[in-house]
Amino acid sequence: MNLEQFYSKQGRQVSFSRQQASRFAKSVAGDFNPIHDIDAKRFCVPGDLLFAVALVELGVSQTMRFDFESMVTEQTVISLPDPSLTVCCLVDQHNKPQMTVHRSGEKTDDALFVNSLIEKYVQFSGRTFPEILIELMKKNKVMINPARPLIIYKDMAVHIDHFPAGELTLEFAGASMEVDGKKGSVKLEFDLFVDGLSIGHGTKDMVVSGLRDYQQSEIDVIVSDYNMTKQAYQT
Repeated sequence: MNLEQFYSKQGRQVSFSRQQASRFAKSVAGDFNPIHDIDAKRFCVPGDLLFAVALVELGVSQTMRFDFESMVTEQTVISLPDPSLTVCCLVDQHNKPQMTVHRSGEKTDDALFVNSLIEKYVQFSGRTFPEILIELMKKNKVMINPARPLIIYKDMAVHIDHFPAGELTLEFAGASMEVDGKKGSVKLEFDLFVDGLSIGHGTKDMVVSGLRDYQQSEIDVIVSDYNMTKQAYQT
């Protein structure tokens, strides 16, 4: 995967056009959230694209956490931090933090490993809705507001024991949801393998707002609309 086609870089600054971000969401992550549509009124660059750029530009460390601070748009210009820092912040042109990265342990810049991790993770992350999140909401008897769904990508963390050569795979390891009134916290877990041998584990945390009582008929409409959008793109 050539990630450079999904962002523009000048010196140590990167930016994203609507076309680049939307194409990444749909063709790489399989994410058909309407906020990533080119003509979306409240357009947002996928958090996973910012995560992917950070890995390409900074490398992969054994222990990493990515805290998503704000929503990136096509008007945002990101300044890349010093790749030698263990705690660094990607800020915009107004010096506003967009993502904070915590890193420790050994590091690899091996392009094959880095690109494989990006591809496997964002494909997993893109499955969050509806495949995983709907089941969690049903289990907890709550649902998002179909008129204004609000799902915020909070953070992602991963620990990798070592960086062996071979085929990298990622497997879903479970999900949980805690509900507090109209807000909920969602945690997804995954395991990493190379040629079938375990090399690490990771988590993805999200916050959902505007929760209401679960209604299967409304959920069916949301999922149907989502699947129609996905099918239209793929045909």
